[in-house]
This record gives sequence, C-alpha cells and structure tokens, in this order.
Amino acid sequence: MRLWHELLLSKLPRQQLLGQHRECCALRGNGWRKPHATVNYVFNYSPYRLFLYHEKVMNEMEQRGYQVDQMWKIPSYRGKNCPPHDQDTLRLGDDRFPIQAPIYPEHDDTYYRECVDNLNAKGILLN
Repeated sequence: MRLWHELLLSKLPRQQLLGQHRECCALRGNGWRKPHATVNYVFNYSPYRLFLYHEKVMNEMEQRGYQVDQMWKIPSYRGKNCPPHDQDTLRLGDDRFPIQAPIYPEHDDTYYRECVDNLNAKGILLN
C-alpha cells in the first residue's frame, strides 16, 4: 500500500493508476485510521486532504477515459459500507497543517525518488 507522489500520477501505467484509486477508496472507507507502515502519515491529517489527493487520481483517470463513480467526488463519501464523514471531522486538523502543494508534505523530493525507485524495481521505467 502506497500513495504515489502526486507528480507521478500522470506518468503511472494503467495498473498502478487504477490500483491507486482502489487504495484511496480503501483508505477513505473502512481503512481510515487502520495502521499500515507506508501510509500512516495520511492519518496525521484531515480526511479532506485524502479526498484532495484522491481527486487528483480520479482526474487523471478521467483524462485517460476511465469511468469514476461520481459518489467518490463527494468529500465526505466513504463508500457504500461506511457512514460519511460529518462536516466537523472532515476537515479536522486543517488549521494545524495548511493544505499546500504537495498535498502531503511527506511527498518531498526524497519521497519522489523513493517512488521512482520502487517503480523501477517493478520494471516500470518512467520517461
């Protein structure tokens, strides 16, 4: 489980892009606050920040002609089996960590390189 650096989204092959969408759906749904070493930093921020990242993933999917369930474009939506976030908790913590680019501060140059190396190890060479 990994959130690719947002600058890589437009370069990801189909399988990784669609996998990223599934990861975002899982994290936004029942996976919210369930520990996993590579994505634990996500839970330091509001669920809205994850929505913003997921929105970038969905926009890239749509640019490539993939269909996206429009319910995922609702910030509070968490899937069919999860109650939505309420407006009080959706943006909880945003005042402590202003949202800037990149969406997650952890997605710095070092993380970008880690992601590229991870893809290279899988035989995926980006242009």
